Amino acid sequence: MSRINKGPPEKKGYLAYAIVRKIILYLFCAGIIIAAILFAVSKTSKKSIFGYRYYTVKTPSMEPKYKVGDLVFVKVEGADKIEVGDVITFNPSSGSEAYLTHRVTQKMSDYQNTGVTCFRTKGDANDAEDSFLVDEDRVIGAVKFRIPKLGYIIRFIQLRWYFILPLALMLWMSLRLMKMYFSSQDEAPLISAADNNETIHQEISEKEK
Repeated sequence: MSRINKGPPEKKGYLAYAIVRKIILYLFCAGIIIAAILFAVSKTSKKSIFGYRYYTVKTPSMEPKYKVGDLVFVKVEGADKIEVGDVITFNPSSGSEAYLTHRVTQKMSDYQNTGVTCFRTKGDANDAEDSFLVDEDRVIGAVKFRIPKLGYIIRFIQLRWYFILPLALMLWMSLRLMKMYFSSQDEAPLISAADNNETIHQEISEKEK
């Protein structure tokens, strides 16, 4: 009987690494989807995850620092921790749900003796400062870092969250089926030369008998 010549067994350390890597990847993707859905249905501007909120850049007013489609992470903090030169995210109007992300050009800690801190802001790509002042109650926080172009994906999830989960499940199943299909093609049995010669000798011996 011929024997199948199998390749060297995979190392246990590599298998453990591959499993951990997949788990981390799946958790990261699931976290992004869940967080996007939570922020999409929440109307409270102060809701955050570990003290951070994220926003998608929709206009080029802060280029080249932040470009359209970038995802900026904003740390929710008070006006006392914000200084001139910081990039902040704020609500420019009480009657709007839109948010702007501009740089602070002036900080007025006690504006007109009211005890309220106000900021003057400007987009890096704009020629002039914003025509309005931003009081401390409208400030969400300061931008700490960004992920280029990830905002496009987050925005799509927020607008189409109701079919993202079924779509992700279908994509995962398709990838698994493709992996099974191609793996079955690569696992064709390999017969060594020695085993082949042994089989031939057995057939000759049987004929001579």
